[in-house]
Amino acid sequence: MAEDTATTNFQEAFGDVGALSIVEMGDERAELDMPEPIEAQHDCAAIMATLFDLFRDTRLETSAQAIAWGFVNSFHYEAQKLEREEDTLCRDLGEMTRRYDPSEIYAVEMEELQLRAQTKTEQRAAIECMRDYAADCYRAQSGHPWSPARGSKVSSGGTASQIAALDFLKARAQDHREKRNPTGPLVVFSGGQEWHDFKQLWDRLDQIKARIPHMTLCTTAQRKGCDMIAAAWAASRGVTVVAFTPQTGRYGNRAGFVRNEQLVKLAPVEAIVCQGSGLQSNLLQTLKDARVPTHAFRIDGQAPAPTATKRQAIG
Repeated sequence: MAEDTATTNFQEAFGDVGALSIVEMGDERAELDMPEPIEAQHDCAAIMATLFDLFRDTRLETSAQAIAWGFVNSFHYEAQKLEREEDTLCRDLGEMTRRYDPSEIYAVEMEELQLRAQTKTEQRAAIECMRDYAADCYRAQSGHPWSPARGSKVSSGGTASQIAALDFLKARAQDHREKRNPTGPLVVFSGGQEWHDFKQLWDRLDQIKARIPHMTLCTTAQRKGCDMIAAAWAASRGVTVVAFTPQTGRYGNRAGFVRNEQLVKLAPVEAIVCQGSGLQSNLLQTLKDARVPTHAFRIDGQAPAPTATKRQAIG
């Protein structure tokens, strides 16, 4: 998957960064470069290809997919850790802006904390970019989509550093709100936990995205089968996913059906439902009653299952 020039995602994540950074608390400001975008992209693809090439046609071939999955997951784990650290720094920054002090010491501390938060944001974005690209390489090499094992922010008297910090927090809060409460057209997706023909589903999702480029995908939050396939597609296409988990503690055995009603009340513009349990049958009928354009897939409509020569994707 190597290319002569880096993709836009790599150029933005690795090239569009501030001149200065503070990586760890107590460090001095430094002009630390990011890896070159094209090198990060090329080496990421090379590592994934090497993992599969090394074991291909050997008695270790069945381990290649599991090890490659772990490589992608290491990026995912690190990205989550960086996001938690970013959240902590931004919370500290927010608290600091609320106790304004006109002193020079306050201004210096404010600028340093903002730079630390900005650095953490840039680190997280770069690691997420590599994770998503490695996941694409994993799918290209294994024929299976990658999915994680777990797992949907001035007053006139302020100083320039305080205003900049507030702007930073406002922009970040807006970005987080959009992730958790997206405003784009909603597409509902649900299906059973046993499904092998991911290409069939990816092709249909691609067709929908071509018509609705700013779509948000709402799934029924299952960790295997159809919902996992849809989540992996969304990750590869940069589409926001909202996972609707049944509230069993509140609704008991009715939780799945209540969740279906909630999905339809969101007024989705389109839906995909794959054959599964009675919950999928109920959702399909509820969507039809609401006159939502719905694509229904049957289990026996899948392409033949591939020969099981490689371990199934973890997750």
